[in-house]
Amino acid sequence: MRADDLPVPAGSGDPSPPPGLVVVGHFDEGAGYRVNRPLGSDSWLFTWTTGGQGRLRQGGGEVRAGAGDLVALAPGVRHTYGVEPGAAHWRFWWVHCQARPSWTPWLRPYGTDDGLYAVTPVPEALHERVGAAFRRMYADARWPREAPPDPSAPVLAHGTAARELALCALEEAVLVSTAAARPPVPPPGLDDRVRRAQAVMAADPGAPHTVGSLAAQVALSPSRFAHLFTERTGQSPMRALREARLRHAARLLEGTDLSVERVAAASGFVSPFHFTRVFRARYGRPPGAYRDGMRAAITLPKGTPIP
Repeated sequence: MRADDLPVPAGSGDPSPPPGLVVVGHFDEGAGYRVNRPLGSDSWLFTWTTGGQGRLRQGGGEVRAGAGDLVALAPGVRHTYGVEPGAAHWRFWWVHCQARPSWTPWLRPYGTDDGLYAVTPVPEALHERVGAAFRRMYADARWPREAPPDPSAPVLAHGTAARELALCALEEAVLVSTAAARPPVPPPGLDDRVRRAQAVMAADPGAPHTVGSLAAQVALSPSRFAHLFTERTGQSPMRALREARLRHAARLLEGTDLSVERVAAASGFVSPFHFTRVFRARYGRPPGAYRDGMRAAITLPKGTPIP
C-alpha cells in the first residue's frame, strides 16, 4: 500500500473500517471536527488523548476526553465524537480493531450499558508509558516495512504478524490504563453478585455453565439469580454467556489453527452447526470466512475514511 492510498479523516456519516482490520493513526483536529455514525462502527474504536479536548457519545453515554484519557467504543451502537465545543483542538491516538475478549473484564468497571468505556483518570506518571505503547503499536503495524514519511499518516496492519504485534501493544496500553485508573463508583442498581457472575463467565466462557451453577457461585437460588441478572443487565444469564462464548471463539479463530469444530467445543458450543449459525448472526459471516478475512492481507480502497 502506498502512502497515497491510506485513508483520510472521517466526516459525519462516513463508515468505519470493516471488522478484522487493525488501523492506527494520530490526529490533531481543529474546532468543528465531528463524526456521526448513526449505526455505530463495525469494529472497536480506542482513543488516547494527548492534547486538547474531545467529546465522545455512544448511545446514552457521554464522556469529555482530555490528556491521559483512554476511551473505547464497542461496535454496533450509534455514536458521535469530535472536538469539545469551545476547545481549540483535539490531539489523539486512535485505533480501529477487533478487541481481544480478554480485555472485557479489564474495561468492564469503566463501561456503560451502551458500550462506552471511559478509563479515566490514568495517573500522570503513566501517561508516557501508555503513549509509548501507542507509538510502538503504530510502528508495529508497519512491520516489517519502513516507517511512513508522514508520521501523522494512518497505518493499516498487513499480515498476521503485524496485526498481532500491534494488538499486543494496544493490550499493554489497555492493561496499564485500566489497572491504574480509579474505577468510577458502580451505579446504584449494579449488584456485586451480578458482577461476580459476569467475571466467572469471562474467566472461562467454555466451561459448562448453567443458570444453576452460576447461581451457586453467588449464593442465590437459580430463579432469584436469573431474575436479578436480567433485571440489572437487560439480558438473561444464558444470553450473556453466549456473547462471552462468541467473543472467545472469535479470539481462537484469530489466533489459532484449530478447526471450526474444535473452536466450537472449546468455546462451550455442543453443536458446530448451532455455533456456525449464531457466530454468523453475531459477526456477519461464518467462522471459516471470519478467519480467512482476519488472515488475508487486506487493503482499503483509496480514500476510505477513518477513524
